[in-house]
Amino acid sequence: MPKTRDYDQQNDRVAALLQNAIEQLGPDLVANSQLAEVLNRMVDEQVNQFNASSNGKGNPGDGGLADLIGLGKDAPTSLGETEVSRGVVDYDDTVTSDRILASADLYYICIHEFLGVFRVMNKLQELFRAGTLRISSGEGAYGLYRFDRRNVLRYHQRDRLRAYRRVFGYTRVDPGPSARPNPQFHGLLVHFISETAKYWRDKRISEVIRERATDPTFGSIAIVRRAGLDLRNNLKNSSYGYINVLRVETSQALAEAFKVLEAPDVRAQFGADNAWELIELVLWQYFRESVHASTMNRMAVTGREIIRWLAEPFVLKKNRTDFEALLYRIAEAAEEWISSEEGMRISRPTPPPRNVYVQGAPPNGARRDPVFARSNGLMPAPNFME
Repeated sequence: MPKTRDYDQQNDRVAALLQNAIEQLGPDLVANSQLAEVLNRMVDEQVNQFNASSNGKGNPGDGGLADLIGLGKDAPTSLGETEVSRGVVDYDDTVTSDRILASADLYYICIHEFLGVFRVMNKLQELFRAGTLRISSGEGAYGLYRFDRRNVLRYHQRDRLRAYRRVFGYTRVDPGPSARPNPQFHGLLVHFISETAKYWRDKRISEVIRERATDPTFGSIAIVRRAGLDLRNNLKNSSYGYINVLRVETSQALAEAFKVLEAPDVRAQFGADNAWELIELVLWQYFRESVHASTMNRMAVTGREIIRWLAEPFVLKKNRTDFEALLYRIAEAAEEWISSEEGMRISRPTPPPRNVYVQGAPPNGARRDPVFARSNGLMPAPNFME
């Protein structure tokens, strides 16, 4: 640990160095505003390298407490000769990526569950067991059998809904014993995505209306960083437990479900061209529901990409150039997620363009006087007179 006097003098020397450099580069700073960012970054890098090289050298075993209270023959005579700590590890540097990545995949699975993928699979299994589907030995029939047999080894729907409630605050089920929901997630997610999109909108506007497009943009990286850190910390505290195992297991089930939905023999039963069209047809035919399949799928993809971005140390970058280059990875994803969410709120999904098969007994289309119910087997004579 450094001496208190050296620690304080270091801060004063850095401030004097910056002030002197700014006075000498005054005209150049006006012509090129990026020099200020470069200057501050170079000074910070030099200070960090010096601190890292001197960290841990000559530290006493008691952490300098004996010197502070004046014990020993070499006790300091002034407070400036005592040792002081530079600080501890930052909170945001201690977050591991495993739970954030698991939350990203769970969000992807959650949106597809709301879309109705697993409900469609349950209905197909019900029809398959009842013999309603005219399939027996094809790829789809074997896939439905395997999906049904493996279902006993997977987490059930109640476990999945509880996980969505506990991590994202979605659904209204009981989160389980000793668990609590996370209603703050969605607001933090919308806030981070909105600030990311706003940052890039401001950047595009500043590049158009100003003469020098290389000048710093209007957007503030501090706001985007703070929004991202808040969302990441929220997910860190709500993704413990079986979330990682559940997302691995359920992602495998989702992949198996789409293999069944893509099977030619299953698609032929409904006249569907692909798995997504089959999902829409089954939901419309048996549940009388039309869903935003394309919109929700894109929300799942872009939402997972945005949350995965938070799992990496990108959000901790303080340099504007580096931060912009890394934030560009999710710039279009943020805009697409916002557009998809707004589209779902202002419009209704379009149902498939075909009639719906009505479940239950067939309509009564028999004649009022059927032949097999006549006593004499003769056709009744027409009534000419009332």
